[in-house]
Order: sequence, then C-alpha cells, then structure tokens
Amino acid sequence: MSQSIRFVLRVVAVLLIALGIIWVLQGINVLPGSFMTGHIQWAYLGGIAAALGVVLLLVARLSR
Repeated sequence: MSQSIRFVLRVVAVLLIALGIIWVLQGINVLPGSFMTGHIQWAYLGGIAAALGVVLLLVARLSR
C-alpha cells in the first residue's frame, strides 16, 4: 500500500473517531445543541463510527 493511501486512511480514521465520540456524547445527552442530542441511536452509530475508525487506523498501520 502506498504512503499516500496510508495517509488518507489515517486522516479518515481520525475523523471517524472524532465524529464517533461527538455522536456518542450527543446521543447520551452530554453534549447539547443538536438535533442528535438525547437520541440514543446516535450513541450507537457513534460507537460504530469510532470502532470503524480504529479498524482503519490498524489497517493503515499494519499494511506495508
């Protein structure tokens, strides 16, 4: 896998992790100010997004 593809995977992974954490916090009503606040399905989707981001980070790191 080329260096540029690994860089893009890392960027996408970090964004997914960050968005996932934000969605979880909004879903569990910790971070107010959005239509997602207090809706538990966003917490589930955020957890999935963050987990996918972690998997992408591992793939980018382990592939050479």
